[in-house]
Amino acid sequence: MKTQSPQACPPDTATTRLVVTTPTGHHGVSPLPPERTSRLHPRHILVPTDFSSASSKALEYADAFAQTFQSRVTLVHVIEPMVLPPEYGYLPPYSPADEALQVEVVRKQLLEKAASLESARQTEVLVRVGRPWHEVVDAVSESGADLLVLTTHGRTGLRHMLMGSVAEKIVRHATCPVLVVRPEERDFVG
Repeated sequence: MKTQSPQACPPDTATTRLVVTTPTGHHGVSPLPPERTSRLHPRHILVPTDFSSASSKALEYADAFAQTFQSRVTLVHVIEPMVLPPEYGYLPPYSPADEALQVEVVRKQLLEKAASLESARQTEVLVRVGRPWHEVVDAVSESGADLLVLTTHGRTGLRHMLMGSVAEKIVRHATCPVLVVRPEERDFVG
């Protein structure tokens, strides 16, 4: 049994058809089933990173999704300004030049991470300054990301209550679906 390419079908047909020729020379034409598209198709994935081993795990997941769906990936790191209470005495002010230098250092680190990803040709980096959860939520809205992959450090009890959970605040306020990757969980990316 031979099959012919769809180009061999008459040009007036609107759907793709399969032409089958039997050994006796008889032709059979049948329409091919329509190609099914996935309902899950993230086009732009945002991944916050703090350069920890836990956030590296989130990068692995984002990279796997990006390869599967040919998605664009944006790595984002938020520099939190240091604010000390008055009890610590006088400290020289944090100058814009210091901030610009720190942003550039972090940008280079993000570019190195981006280069190590399989989806590196479609990866961007973003450095923001502010409160981490707020800046990540803003980055999702501004970039139009349709999937956020992040990690949690798994703090519990008193440490969680005192420090709050950045991941929890992001999940609560993000405007797109969020995949939370925990450091000590079973993986499905391999």
